[in-house]
Amino acid sequence: MPKLPVLSGKELVRALQRAGFEVVRQKGSHVSLRKGDRRTVVPLHDELAKGTLRDILNQCGLTREELQQLLQD
Repeated sequence: MPKLPVLSGKELVRALQRAGFEVVRQKGSHVSLRKGDRRTVVPLHDELAKGTLRDILNQCGLTREELQQLLQD
């Protein structure tokens, strides 16, 4: 299993949009995204904490491998 990459909030939002998520709204530095019945909130920090990134991936139903693939596209 690959390690979690170091990502900013903006990079993660772009990757999730490639996965089919759409931005629902933004309030301050937090972006809400939705795809079907899955929802998540991404903070637009310069560097996301590993636990935060892991929780967002779980909420989105994505694996680390799928995230790596989205980042390469």
